[in-house]
Amino acid sequence: MEETHSHGGPSGRKAGVVIASTRAAAGVYADLTGSVIIDWLTEHGFDPFPALVVPDGEPVGAALRALLTQEPAVIITSGGTGLSPTDLTPEQTLPLLDREIPGIMEGIRQSGISKTPMAMLSRGHAGAAGRTFIVNLPGSPKGVMDGLFVLDPILGHLCEQLEGGHGH
Repeated sequence: MEETHSHGGPSGRKAGVVIASTRAAAGVYADLTGSVIIDWLTEHGFDPFPALVVPDGEPVGAALRALLTQEPAVIITSGGTGLSPTDLTPEQTLPLLDREIPGIMEGIRQSGISKTPMAMLSRGHAGAAGRTFIVNLPGSPKGVMDGLFVLDPILGHLCEQLEGGHGH
């Protein structure tokens, strides 16, 4: 039997996932967050492209720009949001955003801080690039789960608004 999407609104919205990890891209270790995000998106009625695992820095921007040409409703990144010299996901994301949505990152950091003070060090952005919502999540599976938990109640409404609907 075919599975139907039961999360309201038009299903089949496309979604992209970009994993910023130089070591995972080089095959040094397995990416642990891409499948978590893909599964979550699928459960929420999205039609995700396969996760793109790319080295930190400019390749993240290139992957984001490539995904934007496909006009997905959502792009979620994981990794590259900390303070090491190669953590440049926020710098690659910000120029692509037409409008920032700071409350989302405030919510994600606040949720994370209740579990680890290190969440304060995440420099991620969230915002709209045209009709696509982009959010930078941390590189750890726990950080990703926290971020997805925060997005859960708002993502459908957010997508409706970006698509020009009013949402309620």
